[in-house]
Amino acid sequence: MPCRALQRQRGALHPLLLASLAIAMLVALPIAGVLSNLFAVVEAEAQTFAHLWQTVLPGYIVNSVVIALMVVLLTAVIGIGCAWLVAVCEFPGRRVFEWALILPLAMPAYVVAYAYTDFLQFSGPVQGALRAWFGWQGGSYWFPEIRSVGGAGLLFGFILYPYVYLIVRNAFLERSSRMWDAARTLGAGPWRAFFAVSLPLARPAAAAGIALALMETLADYGAVDYFGVQTLTTGIYKSWYTFSDRTAAAQIAGVLLLTVMLLMFVEQKSRGRARYYAVGARGSVQQRPVLRGWQAWGAMAFCGLPILLGFVAPFAILLHLLLDAESVVVSTRYLDWLGNTVLLGGITAVIAIVVCVVIAYAARTSGGLLQRVCNRIIGMGYAIPGAVIAVGILIPIARLDQWSAEQGIALVLSGSVVALVYAYLVRFLAIALQSVQAGLLKITPAMDASARSLGHGIGSMLARVHAPLLWRSVLTAGLLVFVDVVKELPATYTIRPFNFDTLAVVAHQLASDERLGEAALPSFSIVLIAMVPVIVLARAMARR
Repeated sequence: MPCRALQRQRGALHPLLLASLAIAMLVALPIAGVLSNLFAVVEAEAQTFAHLWQTVLPGYIVNSVVIALMVVLLTAVIGIGCAWLVAVCEFPGRRVFEWALILPLAMPAYVVAYAYTDFLQFSGPVQGALRAWFGWQGGSYWFPEIRSVGGAGLLFGFILYPYVYLIVRNAFLERSSRMWDAARTLGAGPWRAFFAVSLPLARPAAAAGIALALMETLADYGAVDYFGVQTLTTGIYKSWYTFSDRTAAAQIAGVLLLTVMLLMFVEQKSRGRARYYAVGARGSVQQRPVLRGWQAWGAMAFCGLPILLGFVAPFAILLHLLLDAESVVVSTRYLDWLGNTVLLGGITAVIAIVVCVVIAYAARTSGGLLQRVCNRIIGMGYAIPGAVIAVGILIPIARLDQWSAEQGIALVLSGSVVALVYAYLVRFLAIALQSVQAGLLKITPAMDASARSLGHGIGSMLARVHAPLLWRSVLTAGLLVFVDVVKELPATYTIRPFNFDTLAVVAHQLASDERLGEAALPSFSIVLIAMVPVIVLARAMARR
């Protein structure tokens, strides 16, 4: 809550509130653009949507729903199960699994798709070894197809479960041990106590993690496109590029946006008026039950399999492709792709830090309904798939370019770095904002009151009091945004300027042409860059 001295001077905060309102409007612009096309009443556009509904749209929706259900099941089982074992039990390797389970976050889905396709396809080492061992001939045996709806669901499940694991693990660690002990003394076994006490308390955390995994799944383009699976996201690009139908692309994007909003609404309503408080000695020390024998081996296998399939195996396959590819050289073109990637990530990270400090500081010093609404709108950006943001940005920007040309003004924003950075900010501002706000919450309001009593204004207080205490949170926010920009494919693929490729775009293009050996270098580079914040987070978890 803002201190009274600040509340008496709301007039000085007016520029910060205006800045927050302007940023919220810029974030809401792509959403409004997409929804306006979805509910358009023009006869031609209505006919376009009717044609989509009669032909391809049901298939897109079914495939997206099937993949989403598989992701919900896998991420819930793996994330909650591993979080419970690591947070509550003691078994060999627990301290290693505690941080190693987050490593798949460094693996973009499309990179894992390239790796496993090369490994499991007909000409790959697995099927080649099976034919050599058993004397099988081509077409005389059945082997599961990785490039399918089921393959996509499994892939997303094994690389997105860390979203659930991280949040649920913290929920298990922060719960009161007295509730667990009370359940055990009343005769409940470990499994019953888990389902009756611990899991209900962790439900909001699990729902938040599963929602993040679902949003990433629905937002993906590279993996499902490479697998040849037709989803809502691939439908957007097919309408935009193959058929040059922006209206159809916008309407499919609207369906995808409404799907994401519906998922968020259903989860919130399913809780009703239930509240999930952990009362008692929160965070008190609890004696971990020691797992032995087959239980210990089972826990090690349960925690080790996701790491193997989500990180170790794809990393090893990429490294093998990179070392075996004769045509891979660090040329000037690769340096250009790397430079473009770092440039976009750096510019976006710096702007995101500045913007989020302003927004978070305005919320701290003023509060109020308007500021909370602005923060809620800005927080919606991460829930919007990159393909939807790209469509929502290109439509108004194209109209602005057309209007400026009619006025004789040489303003070309479509397909520019400005439009691309704008899309990144809409998508990833929420990540940076959460980090900065978490840092500000750790600073007691008494410091604000003391600074105001010594004559410091808003700017001076931010520079001399809060900034020195916020640098770790600000650095974390910038690092997270930078890595997400490096991994982002849908928005980059759609909005990038002509002849301005990034590592993600080049890796996707080379893999789509079945040049997996050449795609190994940019893919491996993306993974190495993405590993930086993951390692930082892992070290922080190990220190705790």
